[in-house]
Amino acid sequence: MAGLNFRRRKKRINMKVLQEALMWAGEVVLAFGFACVLVYFFGAALSNVGQSMEPAIYSGDRVLINRLIYRVKAPTYGDLIVFKPNGNENAHYHIKRVVGLPGDTVTIESGRVFIDGELLSEEILTESMNDPGVAEAPVKLGEDEYFVLGDNRNNSEDSRSADIGNVRREDIMGMAWFNVTPGERFGWLP
Repeated sequence: MAGLNFRRRKKRINMKVLQEALMWAGEVVLAFGFACVLVYFFGAALSNVGQSMEPAIYSGDRVLINRLIYRVKAPTYGDLIVFKPNGNENAHYHIKRVVGLPGDTVTIESGRVFIDGELLSEEILTESMNDPGVAEAPVKLGEDEYFVLGDNRNNSEDSRSADIGNVRREDIMGMAWFNVTPGERFGWLP
């Protein structure tokens, strides 16, 4: 007769199932961490305010910001940088095109940009500027300063204005690289 047995049976842990569960959890954590890093460095979104960057970026367009690029290299001519003017944390972010690099002397004559006395060759078509602002006289850029202009040159508050002035590298958040606004403007920024 078998009788009653009140002894507890030892439960066995299936090591293969435990190992698979731990591997799955590790993959989920790794994928989540990788996604967070990608979004932080390449997927920060910003809405453009104003018409200063038309036709490249219109008011209300949402663009993605690359926060990593300027930790690896310095901004260069033609880059679309995102910055807070004068480091003012209460101001909204601005998006402008770099036309002057550290050490350059920028002058605006006859509606065109001159760098160290040479006409700046730009890949984008812009209209002649009516107001040279502070760049009517030569503007010498410091070792960490950039001169920026909006693409819509006659409707832009940029480095020509004393309110914006030269942009310090420490005030640059990153580079605008992709327009995520649905429709015909969706895609890479020029």
